[in-house]
Amino acid sequence: MFGSNQYGVNVYAKVGLETGVLAASPNKLIIMLYEGAIAACRSADSYMQSKDIPNKGAMLSKAISIIESGLRLSLDKKAGGEIAVSLDALYAYMSKRLMTANIHNKPELIHEVIKLLTDLKGAWEAIDNVKMPAKDTAMAIPSQVAMAVNRNIANYAKA
Repeated sequence: MFGSNQYGVNVYAKVGLETGVLAASPNKLIIMLYEGAIAACRSADSYMQSKDIPNKGAMLSKAISIIESGLRLSLDKKAGGEIAVSLDALYAYMSKRLMTANIHNKPELIHEVIKLLTDLKGAWEAIDNVKMPAKDTAMAIPSQVAMAVNRNIANYAKA
């Protein structure tokens, strides 16, 4: 009676995601990109552990695409100044680590990127949870994200 066809469920999930994107604030969109990249990394790690090479590669490609085409391309280096430049370098670093993880099957590199993404996502969530007028939000974003970026650069840029 009920087949294993997940088409209807997938369409419903896609509509839910699209609705969430349309209703999201710019901060929430950034958080959603982080969530997508983290989920793809976790899936890649799971596929790597089970030696499912095609799916591992697909998930790492998805994570890199989110980082490069979503997070990195959305940076405005003129408006964001030093923070945007630092984020750009951190995103490039993450993409490189994921490519290396894919080539050499190194789950620890995926874990490193998940930690970086999670830390940055936390900074954006902290900003998103603060209820303040829009003009004040612009001031909060650089300080919260700058702390997360500086912390991550100090820990990982030495590698």
